[in-house]
Amino acid sequence: RSCNPPVGNLARGRTPVTLTTCGQNSTELYCFYPDQNLLHLASRGCGQPRCTKCNANQPDNSHLPADMTDDFFANPVSWWQSAQGVHREEIRLDFETEFYLTHVIAVFKSPRPAAMVLERSQDYGQTWRPYKYFSVNCTATFGLQDDLTEEGSMCTSRYSDAVPCTRGEVIYRALTPANKIEDPYSPEAQDLLKLTNLRLLLLKRQECPCHGSGLVEKPQRFAHYAIYDLIIRGSCFCNGHAEECELANRTGDMENVVHGKCVCRHNTAGDHCEKCAPLYNDQPWKPGDGKTGAPNECRKCRCHNHADSCHFDLSVWLASGKRSGGVCDNCKHNTEGHRCQRCKPGYYRDKGKPMSSSEVCKPCSCQPMGSANATFSRSWRCHPKTGFCYCKPGVAGPNCDRCLMGYWGFGENGCRPCDCARDCDQHTGNCFNGLLFLFPSSYDNEPFFNIPIGGRIPDLVQTPINESEDEWKWNDHEQGFSALRHPEKCVCKEKVLGSVTDFCQMKYAYVIKARILSAHDKGTHAEVVVKVKKILKSGKVKIARSNRSIYPESWTNRGCTCPILNPGTDYLIAGQEDSRTSKLLVNMNSLVKPWKAHLGKQVADILRTGCK
Repeated sequence: RSCNPPVGNLARGRTPVTLTTCGQNSTELYCFYPDQNLLHLASRGCGQPRCTKCNANQPDNSHLPADMTDDFFANPVSWWQSAQGVHREEIRLDFETEFYLTHVIAVFKSPRPAAMVLERSQDYGQTWRPYKYFSVNCTATFGLQDDLTEEGSMCTSRYSDAVPCTRGEVIYRALTPANKIEDPYSPEAQDLLKLTNLRLLLLKRQECPCHGSGLVEKPQRFAHYAIYDLIIRGSCFCNGHAEECELANRTGDMENVVHGKCVCRHNTAGDHCEKCAPLYNDQPWKPGDGKTGAPNECRKCRCHNHADSCHFDLSVWLASGKRSGGVCDNCKHNTEGHRCQRCKPGYYRDKGKPMSSSEVCKPCSCQPMGSANATFSRSWRCHPKTGFCYCKPGVAGPNCDRCLMGYWGFGENGCRPCDCARDCDQHTGNCFNGLLFLFPSSYDNEPFFNIPIGGRIPDLVQTPINESEDEWKWNDHEQGFSALRHPEKCVCKEKVLGSVTDFCQMKYAYVIKARILSAHDKGTHAEVVVKVKKILKSGKVKIARSNRSIYPESWTNRGCTCPILNPGTDYLIAGQEDSRTSKLLVNMNSLVKPWKAHLGKQVADILRTGCK
């Protein structure tokens, strides 16, 4: 729920500033009528006056500004008094921070002023605006209507009568039926209630009516303002996110003083809980709702324990449909991204550790001689999800530390193609005999991964977070191969898309759009893993939009599938099927073309209208 700090006396423990104080330069003699005479006026008038001295430097004879704001229960007869003869006096209370005002009470010892203004500042005294005008005649003094006759007027005569001549009160209430506010933290409420300074301008003195009942000696000795108590009720300003406050500058501790620094809740921060805490900026800050009670808590950013703070970004917020706008600051533990959700260049994700682990990102371990500098992103040393390094031409292995099958001479420029049917000795280039080239012992049956410079495998570079990465792993006892890895060794005669009649005469069992994921030499046959993206035609073998294998019926003696199928590339594939084994086949009569939208539309039109 939204929170409200308790209301207290903001003047308590704070000393007002006045223009004058009696006896501030030297001892003054002043006169007054005793309170009991003034409170119980008799026909004989004010009674006998009393005269005494005032000196600001003598504790027993001083009446300082601080006497207005002391404890009025402990010191009921202490008061502040102005210098003699002044008509315009100012009483100002400066706060160290912003507060909320509820009401003001001033208890006068002298007769109340005939004209007075209560003002507030919200910018530490730079500008002032009136709260209320007080006058015995609002129209004559300020040109305003009296709120006794016009409700809601800025002026009132209610507290300007000379009687009672002492202990007369002036009261101001910030919230009245005329300016009722439903939400105390709305901009309208803040404009009315929030203040940093409060000022009373005393503009016109008046005498007690009984003074005219008899001859007064030296009437100037009665000409002063005097106030017993100045009470300013209010609370610290916390935007609905705190129930208590502490000393703003953290020095000293005064009992019963209303402090100005909020003890924030709802994951907020700042002296007035005016912002979200450092790690809680996933949505815009809002004040608590004083009308509905909604707390409007700040929400924690999803930084996976890799950041100490985050900031709110409006563009991210709007792009997410106003669901999340937090951007993590200074990601630690070798992570990066809006949510510290990926490893930074030179590191890759350790799948064995949770995302929140401080060791989730491991450094790439690429062989310097075999790994390429110019990769998809110049700053990447290995793939951030798999840890596979980006190798130079002819180089293989997760760490780019050996030659690809069919290559030899590992060095600064990568590896050179074997001048053989298939594989050769890694160090000498001498060709192997028999079938040893399928699984050379020098590989120790380890998987490898190779991407040539300039190559691009979009599904690997931008793998969705929820997509399995198993399809990118080479199975044990297998070696991947394709024209993409050694294009200078693969030459295939490709079938072209001819006339409608030629296409229909082939009687293709299936026509699909597919992305090539990987290729494998099974010794007795080749197997290519594809991701089916679109099905234009299918036969007896059921085809789904998912990963599956297709089977080339021919491949060259140089280890190449024909037609050429390059990993990472989308193709239009039209071929035959083996319904007995539920295999999709590819051979030299198949139509295999890099996918183009217009090509797909052309084939779809042929299938729909041409082949009957």
